[in-house]
Amino acid sequence: MLIVESLNDQKRMPAYSHEKIIALGDIAIFTTESEAPLREVLENIKAKENGAKVSIDLKSDNNDLRDYFSSVMPNFDRNKVYLSDMKKIINWYNILIELGMDDFSEEAETEKSEESENENEPNKDEESENPEVKE
Repeated sequence: MLIVESLNDQKRMPAYSHEKIIALGDIAIFTTESEAPLREVLENIKAKENGAKVSIDLKSDNNDLRDYFSSVMPNFDRNKVYLSDMKKIINWYNILIELGMDDFSEEAETEKSEESENENEPNKDEESENPEVKE
């Protein structure tokens, strides 16, 4: 079991192994050459929008959404990336920008994973004060 936290309302809930949970950092977009990590797409959107929320409405005409996505990711695979995928990515981007989570660089991802690893390591001072036999 894994505990996840909603970005919308900060409520925590359990996520069980039978549920499909995927970290945004593990998502990639099909391109004509291979795949592009989601953070690259988010960076491209951020550059186009100057760090603001996306200017196109998710209820826009399908061709307008495809044109917009093509402007931020010109080499996306038009046969494998569906309109629903584009809408999800734009929606995720807007949520992250709204919450101030706007550093999509690879360095930021590495720093966050290192911080979480350090948080999970026991404090050496605590270990010396409370020695326990671990088997």
